[in-house]
Amino acid sequence: MDIKNRIDELKKILNEASVAYYVNDKPFMEDYEYDRLMNELIKLEDENPELKTPDSPTNRIGGEVLTKFTKVTHETKMMSLADAFSFDELKDFDRKIKEVTPDATYLCELKIDGLSVSLKYEKGILVRGATRGNGLVGEDITHNVKTIKSVPLRLKDDIDIEVRGEIFMPKKSFIQLNLEREENEEELFANCRNAAAGSVRQLDSKVAAKRNLDTFLYYNQDIKVKTQEEALLSMKALGFKTNPLYKHAKTIEEVFDYINEMAEKRESLEYDIDGIVIKVNEIEYHDLIGETVKYPKWAIAYKFPPEEVKTKLLDIIFQVGRTGVITPVAIFKPVFVQGSLISKATLHNEDYIKMKDIHINDNVIIHKAGDVIPEVVGPVVEDRGFDIKNFVMIDKCPSCGSPLSKINGEVDYYCLNSNCDSKRINQLIHFASKPCYNIDSLGDKLTEQLYQEGFIKDITDIFNLYSRYDDLIKLPGLGQKSIDNLLKAIDESKNNNLDLLIFGLGIRHCGAKASKIICKKYRNIDNILNATEEDMANLDDIGEIISKSIYEYMHNEENINRLTVLKLLGLNMEYHMDEIKENYFTNKKCVLTGTLSSMGRSEAKKLIESFGGSLSESVSKKTDIVIVGDNPGSKYDKAKALGVYIMNEEEFLNKINE
Repeated sequence: MDIKNRIDELKKILNEASVAYYVNDKPFMEDYEYDRLMNELIKLEDENPELKTPDSPTNRIGGEVLTKFTKVTHETKMMSLADAFSFDELKDFDRKIKEVTPDATYLCELKIDGLSVSLKYEKGILVRGATRGNGLVGEDITHNVKTIKSVPLRLKDDIDIEVRGEIFMPKKSFIQLNLEREENEEELFANCRNAAAGSVRQLDSKVAAKRNLDTFLYYNQDIKVKTQEEALLSMKALGFKTNPLYKHAKTIEEVFDYINEMAEKRESLEYDIDGIVIKVNEIEYHDLIGETVKYPKWAIAYKFPPEEVKTKLLDIIFQVGRTGVITPVAIFKPVFVQGSLISKATLHNEDYIKMKDIHINDNVIIHKAGDVIPEVVGPVVEDRGFDIKNFVMIDKCPSCGSPLSKINGEVDYYCLNSNCDSKRINQLIHFASKPCYNIDSLGDKLTEQLYQEGFIKDITDIFNLYSRYDDLIKLPGLGQKSIDNLLKAIDESKNNNLDLLIFGLGIRHCGAKASKIICKKYRNIDNILNATEEDMANLDDIGEIISKSIYEYMHNEENINRLTVLKLLGLNMEYHMDEIKENYFTNKKCVLTGTLSSMGRSEAKKLIESFGGSLSESVSKKTDIVIVGDNPGSKYDKAKALGVYIMNEEEFLNKINE
């Protein structure tokens, strides 16, 4: 047998089988036969590694491990699209198009809720996959792209081409992935988009290969075609997977019809969509219509309004927070809301439940407040049956059984028992969490385990764990390496800036922002201990409530002793001012709404603050900039109403990098 010819034959058969199954949905081979041929190819390539090529389907198994991602400069900028949130905005878009090209028509495509990808082929073979990044520079994710079965490793023609599209995670894969993570006590992904983004950024391609990602391609810049519809057909002919649910619309009214149709079908789709992309179909008109620095003028993305879903409220339980606050939590039949499987949501307090007239066994409407946080909008009163149960507020702590109290006329009930296990566990979890003292390796589950085993009852105990090494090694699930990593992380955390310690202490009303303001003013723990309530209240963004809370904490004997012990244990008690680089964001008050594709909220906040700016939670006339990501909430509408400057993610990244 000629081994090279056999390998080439197997590659051809298996690649064609993948296209038939994953792209065209017309399999011609049974799974067992595919597996048999794949195993034969793996064996031949293992025995003859010099004959393995980039287009081999064995690359889909994964196995390449990177130490870091390399940067990729896009030959042509990967532009984003302007957003529209109403049909009136689409009418305005249509009017501007028709002023330049009166006979233009539109191609409407589903806006897949995933992440943008660029695929580059040379002589028909995939040579590079890259993320969008900031549009100019992305990251090389070729090793992970090769594991996606709908991405052709070899095209049907030996041509040079770059195509662009979306990587996404099907809903079914998302559910399965989170079930596995739950069993392994790993943090769950919030939605399909986050899961897909986390998967393509794995350094180990074997991990990405298990995630069952998928793609839809929608753009090519190398094949000469006359329309966007022809572009989709040409890509499909080459072996790319394209979305078949597009529509050629001759008028803006037909665009509206398509949007309404897809809004109804949205829930039944096997993948998440968050809107519709409308493009001028005639490619020759694109240059005539032009583009801005940020967007092409010949395309726009219509974003669906926040999705509301009906489900059944099964129960209302109670949680004890780190301050002792008792929070009612709705438990309902799990339901998908904007890409996330939701089964519970906070009901805030007794007054909130009564105001909303919520009963157990009601059908309720769920949405995501600000497109992020699950929220119960209210009951469907007309569905109400005879099995409903009135909500009854508890009068004892569900954890320790202590009587509950209201503080200073607040609407919330509190457990005032300082030895309440739930309070103390949540205080410890808060302290070790990423936004606070950021002790790597000390996650929620381990913190609770160490508490239950008696190893940590107070913050100070965390920094004495090194003396319990012999006991720790006996705990189930903790090996020597895990313990060494934990103790190293604890030791390194002692160098954290003082504001992280103040925030981590869990002082009521004193969040991350207030902690930083206090520390910038007083610079060390002794000065904070000696500060008067009046002095603190006069600081910007502090006020009487926060200053009173900090003052009372700093003058409580138990807390003073705790801080003394932490100082003796070697924790940094000074605030080190970061050197601020002058930038566009210096002295600017910013608000972020929606999800940024390139970074998390905390990272964006750190970047803005590193240039001397600030990030606030609410939009007002004093706001300088509102930074808008995917699925922006009501803050975007308020910014438009107040005339506040609105900045998209691309401009934000450009300004950060100036």
